[in-house]
Amino acid sequence: MIPALRIVFMGTPEFAVSILEKLFHSNHLIVGVVTATDKPAGRGQQLKSSAVKDFAVENKLNLLQPESLKDSVFIEQLKDLNADLFVVVAFRMLPEIVWSIPQKGTINLHASLLPQYRGAAPINWAIINGEEKTGVTTFFINQDIDTGKIIDSRETEILENMTVGELYVQLMEIGSVLTLETVNAISLHTVVPKNQDDLIHSELKHAPKIFRPTCEIKWHNSASTNHNLIRGLSPYPGSWTLLYNAQKKELVQFKLLDSKKSGIKVKNSKNLLIHQDGILFPCSDEYLIISKLQLEGKRSMHYKEFLAGHNLADWLIESGVK
Repeated sequence: MIPALRIVFMGTPEFAVSILEKLFHSNHLIVGVVTATDKPAGRGQQLKSSAVKDFAVENKLNLLQPESLKDSVFIEQLKDLNADLFVVVAFRMLPEIVWSIPQKGTINLHASLLPQYRGAAPINWAIINGEEKTGVTTFFINQDIDTGKIIDSRETEILENMTVGELYVQLMEIGSVLTLETVNAISLHTVVPKNQDDLIHSELKHAPKIFRPTCEIKWHNSASTNHNLIRGLSPYPGSWTLLYNAQKKELVQFKLLDSKKSGIKVKNSKNLLIHQDGILFPCSDEYLIISKLQLEGKRSMHYKEFLAGHNLADWLIESGVK
């Protein structure tokens, strides 16, 4: 029998909910849930709660939404919960005054195989960089981001055309199992933590927050590079490019929401072509097949819907392949 631990869970997005749910249905006791404050969202700027809050409210869990993680009242509330362990998934950086509270420590689930891809967007960057595998890692939080002692990890394959949305779901499922296994191991005192420095055998790759300039497709790059960028940003935040409408003599922004390599060599560096599976976009070496796209200010659409309302000959790659 695994001794039950008193757990405070900290997280915000949907990714964290599956882990919270797994712990909630285990023999461990969730004595508190910490998540972000409600934020204005959408055109009406109505207050929107986090996915973690929604789960906590639905299941009548003790909920805390501090404005500041260093607030003295919040700190006292945490201490009063008398938790054995804090579990953190997709949350803010914790100050030491918080992560040092529980006797058994504070653990984090990170969506990469640490020490590789430390940072805010590990799932995106693994695909953008063309990795063939990634995974999830549990570790003890310390004063530096994503550098604490590793407890355990699980590996998974990244398929050639897999998008970040698809990988997100896969890692969410693997992560929920790994987190529960980690909590059980801590309860049973069988954990043997490993220093991350001892696991660094090659140059470290990082996973910084993604900003708009990173999302721009540069058609002078190879098809592989652009293919990885498109799928590494799909469905969110989405890669983008500017196309020139020769008829209206204007530049229009498009988001490209899926991608496949065609194997067809580029004949003209500016022209888009029709293919049975989508629209062919020219890169430096071969065309990419795009079957789903979105004009700025419009909803996403299948390429056949786009072609029904637009003459493809009017649209050109703005700068051409250099």
